[in-house]
Amino acid sequence: MKQSDLALQIAAGEDSTHQFKVDVRSGESIAAEMAAFANSKGGTIYIGVADDSNVPGLTKEDVSRINQLISNAASQQVRSPLSVHTENVVLETGRVVIVLTVPKGIYKPYFDKNGVIWLKTGSDKRRINSKEELRRLFQVTDQFHADEVPTKAGIDKLDNIRFRDFLKSAYKQDVPSSSEELIRLLQNMNLATDDGMLNLAGVLMFAERPEWVKPQFIVKAICYPGNDIHISEYLDTENYEGPFQKVFESSLAFIMRNLHKVQAGRGINSPGLPEVPESVFEELLVNALVHRDYFVSAPIRIFIFDNRIEIISPGHLPNNLTVEKIRTGNSNIRNPILVSYVAKGLLPYHGLGSGIKRALEQWPDIDFEDDREGCKFTVTVHRKVQGVLLGMEEHDEIKGQGGVLSGLHGDLLKSNFDLINVIKSNPRSDYKALAKSVGVSEATVKRHIQKLKNAGILRRIGSKKTGHWEIISDGAGQAKDQ
Repeated sequence: MKQSDLALQIAAGEDSTHQFKVDVRSGESIAAEMAAFANSKGGTIYIGVADDSNVPGLTKEDVSRINQLISNAASQQVRSPLSVHTENVVLETGRVVIVLTVPKGIYKPYFDKNGVIWLKTGSDKRRINSKEELRRLFQVTDQFHADEVPTKAGIDKLDNIRFRDFLKSAYKQDVPSSSEELIRLLQNMNLATDDGMLNLAGVLMFAERPEWVKPQFIVKAICYPGNDIHISEYLDTENYEGPFQKVFESSLAFIMRNLHKVQAGRGINSPGLPEVPESVFEELLVNALVHRDYFVSAPIRIFIFDNRIEIISPGHLPNNLTVEKIRTGNSNIRNPILVSYVAKGLLPYHGLGSGIKRALEQWPDIDFEDDREGCKFTVTVHRKVQGVLLGMEEHDEIKGQGGVLSGLHGDLLKSNFDLINVIKSNPRSDYKALAKSVGVSEATVKRHIQKLKNAGILRRIGSKKTGHWEIISDGAGQAKDQ
């Protein structure tokens, strides 16, 4: 390393991969620092440099002593032994800075001589203090994965019909008649532990009520009016529990029922096409369910706003994976058991690493945020609101004055496009029929209709049994029940 390169790095200061030490006198201390780097991404320690970036350097005697200390610590005080590299950089003063490079470890986790596992946190290091952190470290090294974590659920918690149907479809075999044979089969399928209990993968995919065993691993979905989260105001909300396949199908249905439908030249009574292709959300939901971090005790969240849909998964991208890499089709398997069963047809699946790329090909306006500090990964699908408005304005019955949609009136029309279309095609529909047609609960339909009535967009003519709905063309004033 040149003096100029050394000066530039020192000027940049300490971070998670660069550390300064003015001197080293303890083999135990430097062993802990090297173990922390090896358990993380690797890094460089500059010895002879103070924390404030002052560079006093080392004498020749110091250099000889410290190099010997580093060699002993790397080979004898770190388990497994580390292969490190040192370089002596001579300063203009004649003193020396030792540049100690510690590679990213291959055989993680690395311990110091006291059996402590260290990790880098910014420019400092910290002990691993919980089972979850240790499991995540094992997960990174492909030694242990969240989906194989044992649970307290026995085979009595299986959804027998769901498991039977999967066995017939994927393996062309029947469920064993005895408990012993069933446990042996589940163990061979990597769905049960050696002591006969279901692991996390077995619970998530084939338990009758996974939420009774793992209540945190559900999907929470909510549709808000406007573009911001509201404390109490929402248009639609559901929590989705149950086996993997059911959660996927229900979550997808929630998104699709809250999207606008674009007629695109179709007949007035046709259901129209969703503003964003359904296959885009298939790919993104499969990705969220299969690749989320199940060491984080939190649900997947779906937020639908007027201008975007957000799918938020617990856990940041694993290992050295980045947003740029996943855009090009790169992938790391965080939950290999789940991936293997999804590939057998449990969920729509088109190959490892292809889901994000395929979603982008069908809808390029998608953003990804890898929040490592917040330990979450957010996918944002942007909606083309203007295109929806143009599609809506083809229908005179739901135009505002002069064909202009604006403010609260426009927001209500946009968010209730499906409901209004159903009412137009059958004005005598009751709440139950409307709920079935739109794909929401009766309570949700009643809440939406009340807002449309309050805004002067909709009114009821006649009684509840024999009357009908009327869409008011100008939307002026307050509508009243007749």
